[in-house]
Amino acid sequence: MGDFLVPVVVIVIYVIDLYWWIVIIAAVFSWLMAFGVIDTRNHAVRMVANFLYRATEPALRPIQRVLPNFGGIDISPVILLLILWLIEMELGKLIYYLSGG
Repeated sequence: MGDFLVPVVVIVIYVIDLYWWIVIIAAVFSWLMAFGVIDTRNHAVRMVANFLYRATEPALRPIQRVLPNFGGIDISPVILLLILWLIEMELGKLIYYLSGG
């Protein structure tokens, strides 16, 4: 059973790593848009911003509802990254146990 699950768990970890970077890029992108560094009138920029928003908002929205208002500072990406890190660590332990360690 472990011979099948280990590659599946490794793929899940890779997907979590990819999503980790998407969350970081979305946070940086939102900062650049807020400070006017990126021109949001550009069609390519709008497409990237729309993709990043759609990819991260379903995971960030529940966290934002629970967190109190910090006066314009959104720490929900940091909380999401911590949650993803914890999930990844638990999956690493699962790989260790499934591989007979």
